[in-house]
Amino acid sequence: MRRALRQRAERRMLMAAEPEVLDELRQLRARVPQLTGSLAASVDGLVLAQDTPAVEAEGVAALTAAALGVAVRLADATGQGAFRELLVRGDDGYVATYAAGTSAVLTLLAEPRVNVGRLHLEARRASVRIGALVDGARARENA
Repeated sequence: MRRALRQRAERRMLMAAEPEVLDELRQLRARVPQLTGSLAASVDGLVLAQDTPAVEAEGVAALTAAALGVAVRLADATGQGAFRELLVRGDDGYVATYAAGTSAVLTLLAEPRVNVGRLHLEARRASVRIGALVDGARARENA
């Protein structure tokens, strides 16, 4: 019971950052036109904000949380330090996930013709801003 209450409180505080995070996602898609979707989620798979017209955001967030768990363990087991990003290339495009502060991730979907260097550059900058928004919302709620 306490865990459920704590999770609900956590979700409320993270959702407080939603308008600003959504704005950041839209700006990112404007800077990288080959993006087909973007979402910010908590590390446990809760959608914080999304701009994903072609996919189910909740499913992508849940899969991101699962992939994040494996990526974090892989980075740790190989001595590569803390998780920063994960890139998956498929026949029809890319899925890229970036750490965003201490409690969120940024996941992007991109066309196969995207400039991956530009994707990384813009996404890394956006993930820092999103992380600051989400972590700031958590800090304000806990204060």
